[in-house]
Amino acid sequence: MGIRGFKPTSPAVRQMTVSTFEEITKKQPEKSLVVALKKNSGRNNQGKITVRHRGGGATKKYRIIDFKRLKDNVPAKVSAIEYDPNRSANIALLSYADGEKRYIIHPQGLKVGDVVLSGEQQDIKVGNAMPLMNMPVGTIVHNIEMKPGKGAQMVRSAGNSAQLMAKEGNYALVRLPSGETRQVRKECRATIGQVGNIDHENISIGKAGRKRHMGIRPTVRGSVMNPNDHPHGGGEGKSPIGRPNPVTPWGKPALGYKTRKKNKTSDKYIVSKRKK
Repeated sequence: MGIRGFKPTSPAVRQMTVSTFEEITKKQPEKSLVVALKKNSGRNNQGKITVRHRGGGATKKYRIIDFKRLKDNVPAKVSAIEYDPNRSANIALLSYADGEKRYIIHPQGLKVGDVVLSGEQQDIKVGNAMPLMNMPVGTIVHNIEMKPGKGAQMVRSAGNSAQLMAKEGNYALVRLPSGETRQVRKECRATIGQVGNIDHENISIGKAGRKRHMGIRPTVRGSVMNPNDHPHGGGEGKSPIGRPNPVTPWGKPALGYKTRKKNKTSDKYIVSKRKK
Protein backbone atom coordinates (compact mmCIF):
# COMPACT_ATOMS: atom_id res chain seq x y z
CA MET A 1 0.00 0.00 0.00
CA GLY A 2 1.41 3.38 -1.03
CA ILE A 3 1.62 6.75 0.65
CA ARG A 4 0.70 10.10 -0.86
CA GLY A 5 1.24 13.71 0.15
CA PHE A 6 -0.66 16.94 -0.50
CA LYS A 7 -0.08 20.33 -2.09
CA PRO A 8 1.40 22.57 0.64
CA THR A 9 -1.64 24.82 1.08
CA SER A 10 -0.78 25.20 4.81
CA PRO A 11 2.25 24.47 7.03
CA ALA A 12 0.55 21.35 8.44
CA VAL A 13 -0.52 19.88 5.11
CA ARG A 14 3.04 20.36 3.81
CA GLN A 15 4.20 17.58 6.17
CA MET A 16 1.07 15.41 6.13
CA THR A 17 0.92 12.05 4.35
CA VAL A 18 -1.88 9.50 4.12
CA SER A 19 -2.25 5.96 2.86
CA THR A 20 -3.52 5.51 -0.68
CA PHE A 21 -5.76 2.62 0.45
CA GLU A 22 -5.08 0.73 -2.80
CA GLU A 23 -5.76 -2.66 -1.20
CA ILE A 24 -9.13 -1.68 0.28
CA THR A 25 -11.98 -3.20 -1.74
CA LYS A 26 -14.99 -2.55 0.52
CA LYS A 27 -15.90 0.61 2.42
CA GLN A 28 -18.76 -0.46 4.70
CA PRO A 29 -18.11 -3.21 7.29
CA GLU A 30 -20.11 -6.43 7.54
CA LYS A 31 -23.07 -5.55 9.80
CA SER A 32 -23.12 -8.91 11.58
CA LEU A 33 -19.46 -8.50 12.61
CA VAL A 34 -19.50 -5.04 14.22
CA VAL A 35 -20.45 -4.01 17.76
CA ALA A 36 -20.70 -0.64 19.49
CA LEU A 37 -17.51 0.55 21.15
CA LYS A 38 -17.95 2.57 24.33
CA LYS A 39 -15.37 5.28 24.94
CA ASN A 40 -13.77 5.43 28.36
CA SER A 41 -11.43 8.41 27.79
CA GLY A 42 -8.57 6.64 29.57
CA ARG A 43 -10.59 5.94 32.72
CA ASN A 44 -10.94 2.66 34.60
CA ASN A 45 -14.07 1.16 36.20
CA GLN A 46 -13.65 3.54 39.16
CA GLY A 47 -13.74 6.58 36.90
CA LYS A 48 -10.06 7.37 37.56
CA ILE A 49 -7.76 8.40 34.72
CA THR A 50 -5.22 5.61 34.19
CA VAL A 51 -4.07 6.75 30.72
CA ARG A 52 -3.59 10.49 30.32
CA HIS A 53 -4.34 12.60 27.25
CA ARG A 54 -7.29 10.58 25.99
CA GLY A 55 -10.76 11.80 25.05
CA GLY A 56 -12.98 12.84 22.16
CA GLY A 57 -12.20 11.45 18.74
CA ALA A 58 -14.29 10.09 15.90
CA THR A 59 -17.03 7.58 16.69
CA LYS A 60 -16.11 4.09 15.53
CA LYS A 61 -17.42 0.57 15.83
CA TYR A 62 -15.41 -2.48 16.79
CA ARG A 63 -14.89 -5.19 14.16
CA ILE A 64 -15.02 -8.70 15.67
CA ILE A 65 -11.79 -10.41 14.59
CA ASP A 66 -11.33 -14.19 14.60
CA PHE A 67 -8.04 -14.53 16.46
CA LYS A 68 -8.56 -18.23 17.28
CA ARG A 69 -8.97 -19.66 13.73
CA LEU A 70 -10.56 -22.86 15.08
CA LYS A 71 -12.83 -23.50 12.05
CA ASP A 72 -10.69 -26.38 10.78
CA ASN A 73 -10.67 -27.85 7.28
CA VAL A 74 -13.44 -25.55 6.00
CA PRO A 75 -12.24 -23.54 2.99
CA ALA A 76 -12.74 -19.78 3.26
CA LYS A 77 -12.65 -17.40 0.32
CA VAL A 78 -11.37 -13.85 0.80
CA SER A 79 -14.35 -11.74 -0.25
CA ALA A 80 -13.05 -8.26 0.71
CA ILE A 81 -10.19 -6.32 2.28
CA GLU A 82 -11.32 -3.54 4.62
CA TYR A 83 -9.95 -0.68 6.71
CA ASP A 84 -10.17 -1.12 10.48
CA PRO A 85 -10.15 2.08 12.58
CA ASN A 86 -9.24 0.09 15.72
CA ARG A 87 -5.83 -1.19 14.56
CA SER A 88 -2.91 -0.36 12.29
CA ALA A 89 -3.40 -3.47 10.12
CA ASN A 90 -6.15 -3.93 7.56
CA ILE A 91 -8.64 -6.78 7.89
CA ALA A 92 -9.84 -9.42 5.43
CA LEU A 93 -13.42 -10.69 5.26
CA LEU A 94 -13.60 -14.48 4.88
CA SER A 95 -16.64 -16.23 3.47
CA TYR A 96 -16.61 -19.90 4.55
CA ALA A 97 -18.02 -22.70 2.42
CA ASP A 98 -20.82 -23.24 5.00
CA GLY A 99 -21.97 -19.60 4.67
CA GLU A 100 -20.37 -18.14 7.80
CA LYS A 101 -18.37 -14.89 7.58
CA ARG A 102 -15.43 -13.87 9.75
CA TYR A 103 -12.75 -11.19 9.85
CA ILE A 104 -9.02 -11.95 10.10
CA ILE A 105 -5.94 -9.73 10.16
CA HIS A 106 -4.93 -9.15 6.53
CA PRO A 107 -1.52 -10.70 5.71
CA GLN A 108 0.78 -9.24 3.07
CA GLY A 109 0.07 -10.78 -0.36
CA LEU A 110 -3.41 -12.15 0.39
CA LYS A 111 -5.82 -11.04 -2.36
CA VAL A 112 -9.56 -11.10 -2.93
CA GLY A 113 -10.54 -14.50 -4.31
CA ASP A 114 -7.78 -16.43 -2.51
CA VAL A 115 -8.80 -19.44 -0.41
CA VAL A 116 -7.39 -19.96 3.10
CA LEU A 117 -7.68 -22.86 5.53
CA SER A 118 -6.97 -23.61 9.16
CA GLY A 119 -6.12 -26.92 10.79
CA GLU A 120 -3.20 -29.19 11.56
CA GLN A 121 -2.36 -30.58 8.11
CA GLN A 122 -2.53 -27.56 5.79
CA ASP A 123 -0.22 -26.13 3.14
CA ILE A 124 2.40 -23.56 4.15
CA LYS A 125 0.60 -20.77 2.36
CA VAL A 126 -0.04 -17.11 3.27
CA GLY A 127 -3.20 -16.81 5.35
CA ASN A 128 -3.39 -20.44 6.47
CA ALA A 129 -3.43 -21.02 10.25
CA MET A 130 -2.10 -24.07 12.08
CA PRO A 131 -0.26 -25.11 15.27
CA LEU A 132 3.44 -24.24 15.41
CA MET A 133 4.35 -27.95 15.61
CA ASN A 134 3.03 -28.45 12.04
CA MET A 135 5.20 -25.69 10.54
CA PRO A 136 8.75 -26.13 9.23
CA VAL A 137 11.55 -24.31 11.05
CA GLY A 138 12.20 -20.89 9.53
CA THR A 139 8.56 -20.13 8.68
CA ILE A 140 7.53 -16.46 8.84
CA VAL A 141 4.36 -16.14 10.96
CA HIS A 142 2.08 -13.62 12.68
CA ASN A 143 -1.00 -13.73 14.92
CA ILE A 144 0.63 -16.06 17.48
CA GLU A 145 -1.17 -17.48 20.51
CA MET A 146 0.49 -17.44 23.94
CA LYS A 147 -1.81 -20.14 25.33
CA PRO A 148 -3.43 -22.89 23.19
CA GLY A 149 -7.00 -21.97 22.27
CA LYS A 150 -6.91 -18.50 23.85
CA GLY A 151 -6.56 -16.63 20.56
CA ALA A 152 -3.66 -14.72 19.04
CA GLN A 153 -2.04 -12.10 21.28
CA MET A 154 1.38 -11.51 19.67
CA VAL A 155 2.52 -10.05 16.32
CA ARG A 156 -0.71 -8.39 15.16
CA SER A 157 0.41 -4.85 14.17
CA ALA A 158 0.88 -3.61 10.62
CA GLY A 159 4.08 -4.87 8.96
CA ASN A 160 5.04 -7.19 11.83
CA SER A 161 6.25 -10.77 11.50
CA ALA A 162 7.95 -13.39 13.65
CA GLN A 163 10.08 -16.39 12.73
CA LEU A 164 9.89 -19.97 13.97
CA MET A 165 13.48 -20.70 15.03
CA ALA A 166 13.35 -24.22 16.50
CA LYS A 167 11.17 -26.89 18.08
CA GLU A 168 12.35 -28.49 21.33
CA GLY A 169 10.23 -30.87 23.40
CA ASN A 170 6.82 -29.32 24.12
CA TYR A 171 7.89 -25.83 23.05
CA ALA A 172 8.64 -23.91 19.87
CA LEU A 173 11.23 -21.13 19.81
CA VAL A 174 9.90 -17.95 18.16
CA ARG A 175 11.85 -14.77 17.41
CA LEU A 176 9.51 -11.80 17.83
CA PRO A 177 9.68 -8.42 16.03
CA SER A 178 11.23 -6.81 19.14
CA GLY A 179 14.22 -9.16 18.84
CA GLU A 180 13.10 -11.21 21.84
CA THR A 181 13.31 -14.99 21.46
CA ARG A 182 10.54 -16.73 23.36
CA GLN A 183 9.30 -20.25 24.05
CA VAL A 184 5.70 -20.91 23.03
CA ARG A 185 3.75 -24.16 23.41
CA LYS A 186 3.83 -26.16 20.17
CA GLU A 187 0.03 -26.48 20.24
CA CYS A 188 -0.37 -22.69 19.94
CA ARG A 189 -1.65 -21.56 16.55
CA ALA A 190 -0.15 -18.95 14.26
CA THR A 191 -0.92 -17.66 10.77
CA ILE A 192 1.54 -17.93 7.87
CA GLY A 193 2.99 -14.71 6.47
CA GLN A 194 3.63 -11.11 7.45
CA VAL A 195 0.95 -8.64 8.55
CA GLY A 196 0.02 -6.31 5.68
CA ASN A 197 -0.14 -2.49 5.46
CA ILE A 198 3.66 -2.31 5.73
CA ASP A 199 3.85 1.43 4.96
CA HIS A 200 1.82 2.35 8.03
CA GLU A 201 4.94 3.29 10.00
CA ASN A 202 5.97 5.83 7.32
CA ILE A 203 2.78 7.90 7.53
CA SER A 204 3.27 11.43 8.91
CA ILE A 205 0.36 12.69 11.02
CA GLY A 206 1.18 16.26 9.95
CA LYS A 207 -1.33 18.23 12.00
CA ALA A 208 -2.88 18.27 15.47
CA GLY A 209 -6.42 17.71 14.21
CA ARG A 210 -5.66 14.19 13.03
CA LYS A 211 -4.51 13.25 16.52
CA ARG A 212 -7.75 14.64 17.95
CA HIS A 213 -9.70 12.45 15.51
CA MET A 214 -7.82 9.49 17.00
CA GLY A 215 -8.97 10.44 20.49
CA ILE A 216 -5.60 11.77 21.67
CA ARG A 217 -5.62 15.13 23.51
CA PRO A 218 -2.76 17.64 23.87
CA THR A 219 0.17 16.94 26.18
CA VAL A 220 1.59 19.79 28.30
CA ARG A 221 5.35 19.79 28.93
CA GLY A 222 6.43 19.39 32.53
CA SER A 223 8.96 22.23 32.23
CA VAL A 224 6.15 24.80 31.76
CA MET A 225 4.24 23.63 34.86
CA ASN A 226 4.56 24.75 38.45
CA PRO A 227 6.76 22.82 40.91
CA ASN A 228 3.71 21.36 42.66
CA ASP A 229 2.46 19.90 39.37
CA HIS A 230 5.64 18.37 37.94
CA PRO A 231 9.26 17.75 39.06
CA HIS A 232 10.49 19.69 36.01
CA GLY A 233 8.35 22.73 36.83
CA GLY A 234 9.25 26.12 38.35
CA GLY A 235 12.14 28.49 37.87
CA GLU A 236 12.44 31.79 36.04
CA GLY A 237 11.86 31.77 32.30
CA LYS A 238 12.86 28.69 30.31
CA SER A 239 14.68 26.91 33.12
CA PRO A 240 16.39 23.52 32.83
CA ILE A 241 14.69 20.64 34.57
CA GLY A 242 17.11 20.85 37.50
CA ARG A 243 17.76 17.10 37.68
CA PRO A 244 20.38 14.76 36.22
CA ASN A 245 17.74 12.98 34.10
CA PRO A 246 14.14 13.61 33.01
CA VAL A 247 11.44 12.06 35.18
CA THR A 248 7.70 11.42 34.95
CA PRO A 249 5.19 13.56 36.89
CA TRP A 250 5.48 10.95 39.66
CA GLY A 251 9.28 11.05 39.87
CA LYS A 252 10.12 7.83 38.00
CA PRO A 253 12.93 7.98 35.38
CA ALA A 254 11.48 8.82 31.96
CA LEU A 255 14.17 7.59 29.55
CA GLY A 256 15.32 3.97 29.34
CA TYR A 257 13.76 2.89 32.64
CA LYS A 258 12.48 -0.68 32.46
CA THR A 259 8.93 -0.97 33.77
CA ARG A 260 8.52 -4.73 33.34
CA LYS A 261 7.69 -6.43 36.63
CA LYS A 262 10.65 -8.16 38.29
CA ASN A 263 10.40 -11.96 38.63
CA LYS A 264 7.39 -12.13 36.30
CA THR A 265 5.98 -15.65 35.95
CA SER A 266 6.45 -15.70 32.18
CA ASP A 267 10.16 -14.73 32.40
CA LYS A 268 11.06 -18.43 32.28
CA TYR A 269 9.79 -18.59 28.68
CA ILE A 270 12.08 -15.77 27.47
CA VAL A 271 15.27 -17.26 26.02
CA SER A 272 16.90 -13.96 25.01
CA LYS A 273 15.62 -10.49 25.80
CA ARG A 274 14.63 -7.93 23.22
CA LYS A 275 17.08 -5.56 21.60
CA LYS A 276 17.95 -2.38 23.47
